[in-house]
Amino acid sequence: MQCLPRLYAILDAGCFPDAHAMLAASEGLVAAGLRLIQYRNKSGSARVMLEHARELRRRFPGGQASQASERHRDPSTSLRTGVGYPMVDHSHRGENPVRLIMNDRADLCLAAEFDGVHVGQEDLSPEAVRKLIGPDRWLGVSTHNPQQLRDADLASSDYLAIGPVFATSSKERPDPVVGLEGVRRVRGLTHKPLVAIGGITRANAALVIEAGADSVAVISDLVKDPGKSAEEFFRVLR
Repeated sequence: MQCLPRLYAILDAGCFPDAHAMLAASEGLVAAGLRLIQYRNKSGSARVMLEHARELRRRFPGGQASQASERHRDPSTSLRTGVGYPMVDHSHRGENPVRLIMNDRADLCLAAEFDGVHVGQEDLSPEAVRKLIGPDRWLGVSTHNPQQLRDADLASSDYLAIGPVFATSSKERPDPVVGLEGVRRVRGLTHKPLVAIGGITRANAALVIEAGADSVAVISDLVKDPGKSAEEFFRVLR
């Protein structure tokens, strides 16, 4: 069974004015100690998403997937994905690598050598994704009610997400709010790690953990001053 950190950052490209701002945010998050990041882009083309993803992987090497493929890599290609972005030395992070998760796209996860995929209810089925990514990468599944969570629990998922816990503006057509009681209800339905998502902030994150979540996924409350915000989350989630 996978062990998730308390804080799971979702790096949503739509929350930033451009790629440089998004990448700078990722630097701040990782510098603060964050080690699990999901890249999310609901409007970008596959080409743009792959460019962003490869740049994230270049900046934060050493995840499970990249370690497995490192011995097969052609050294002459190691810097090609860095075109247009400044080089950053992350050699000191090798002992505690950053895990990168791709939202929705199993194909881009493989192409960018990410460490896992997170899918929703309208994406490929968990079993179809598992066949694509193999047994070693992480697979997360979003659920919005007890029945969806039961179904996802039976699949080859590594962790399950429940939400939205609170009202959220990160989706155009959000599912009904489940509240803290919804987190408590589904906690008893699975032994897999449970990630709560939707409207979670520094003000309510501790309540979500107390309700039974193993980890909180955060988008909006990490956008402004990401490093400082992450540090404050860590203090709240101790």
